[in-house]
Amino acid sequence: MDPVRRNARGKCSEPWRCPDVDAVRPGLWSRLLAVAERRLPALTRLKQPEALPLVLNRHRIYVLPTLHGVAFGSLLVVLGVGALNYDNNPALILGLMLASTAHTGLLMGFLGLRGLRLRDVDAQPVHAGEVLTMRFHFDAVESRRRAGLCLRRDGAVRHFDLPAEAGRMVEVPVPTRERGWLRAGRVSLSMRRPFGMFVVWSWLHPDRRVIVYPRPERSAPPLPLRGDVGAPRRTRGPDESFHGLRDYRSGDALRTIAWKRSAQSGQLQVKEFETPRGQEVVLRWAELDGLAVEPRISRLTSWLLEAEHRGMRSTLVMPDAVLGPARGDAHLHACLSRLALHGREDAAHEA
Repeated sequence: MDPVRRNARGKCSEPWRCPDVDAVRPGLWSRLLAVAERRLPALTRLKQPEALPLVLNRHRIYVLPTLHGVAFGSLLVVLGVGALNYDNNPALILGLMLASTAHTGLLMGFLGLRGLRLRDVDAQPVHAGEVLTMRFHFDAVESRRRAGLCLRRDGAVRHFDLPAEAGRMVEVPVPTRERGWLRAGRVSLSMRRPFGMFVVWSWLHPDRRVIVYPRPERSAPPLPLRGDVGAPRRTRGPDESFHGLRDYRSGDALRTIAWKRSAQSGQLQVKEFETPRGQEVVLRWAELDGLAVEPRISRLTSWLLEAEHRGMRSTLVMPDAVLGPARGDAHLHACLSRLALHGREDAAHEA
């Protein structure tokens, strides 16, 4: 093989023969990508999530013929060639009418997608291994009925219609495999109406994510209870069970005054409420040193669900946070979310 020729500066004079072509042209691929990002935003933006709401305009809609459309187009070509060859005007007129009908169908499909808007994407959290129902909320900036829409996400297909001047929620089942954030991902919205000769579609990549709770442990050990059930404690909160009436004291909230009974007795009476002082369970991350990270998270998840089911106040003690003591849906969501994001890179962005 001939040696590589180099110029006086030591650089290769024949780049196509140099073994280090990439070194001769540094950053060529990155420059090409930058040009594509500027010139073809409709293609390159599909890789990155986009902020909601997303509106479909003519720059985001793509059209291709289906197999039925290709066969129909071939038939029109044969019909036109035969009509011109035999100077058959009725056949030529028929071909032109059929072609105009196909063009009208293409325009109707394009208008069916143009102006559609994806307002929001949400879902109720589920535990890892369960099927999450992701909800896509659509409406339109152009008021007209749109029929035959098809939403696809990872093999899941949902057909729906969008009424004029109304919104529509489309539910898509999404299987979950692990805890943490689950992104909405990229979905396609398409239409084949009215004749099925063309498929009109667009890509949607909303910047939304939902939390997936950890998988609870099966046959978990009993709760690590400490202490006994105490006597009920009296409170002034109106959201507990009613206990009785007492005389008004300075500082009592006006909403707790029993106005009807006060009018009958001639002096202010205040409603008194009570709540039972139940067992409180403290769940400490450090007390499960004998378990690996995932089994430890699964056990704490199971204990939190058990405590909430039994109406107990719980405290979750993590290495970086303490949640509780409290009970209720908000407390359970905060604890399960903390466990779901433990050790994840995006834990700092917890919702």
